[in-house]
Amino acid sequence: METAIVAGGCFWCTEAVFRDVIGVQSVESGYIGGTVENPTYKQVCAGSTGHAEAIRVTFDPDVLSYGDLLDVFMGTHDPTQLNRQGNDVGTQYRSAIFPLDDAQRAEAEAAIARSNAENGGRVVTTIEEASQWYPAEDYHQEYWEGEGQRNPYCLAVIPPKLMKLRKSFQAKVKA
Repeated sequence: METAIVAGGCFWCTEAVFRDVIGVQSVESGYIGGTVENPTYKQVCAGSTGHAEAIRVTFDPDVLSYGDLLDVFMGTHDPTQLNRQGNDVGTQYRSAIFPLDDAQRAEAEAAIARSNAENGGRVVTTIEEASQWYPAEDYHQEYWEGEGQRNPYCLAVIPPKLMKLRKSFQAKVKA
């Protein structure tokens, strides 16, 4: 198994997408890229810690390559929005890839180049150093499967992302 860390706005939304991808064993919501140790959701949402809401994906590279995982990531959020996704605004909602080694860094650069070709060169997704990972509080994990199904924000944002996943990446979606 390998690990990937990406940030594409609200972690509830990116977690929901990747739970439906073939080859993904687990997805954990959390925080990365900031300066405060053990940040809380409230601190990160305030935008003062420098952290991004992110997901840590454990996947089988024999089933899903890191490059394909990044293509799904780039294709299921808007990588042209600087420090925002929809109504979520702030650096905590930035689009970023946190490679764990040089090979992942090279794949991240290639994925951004592919996405730039599809988006007229407007991609703002950054490649950032993978710093300390902090798991989000327990109630954020598997949020869509539980509370998210009753949350108006999630009901407005997640189903369109899941439809985009199913339309654009049919061969990568779990049955």
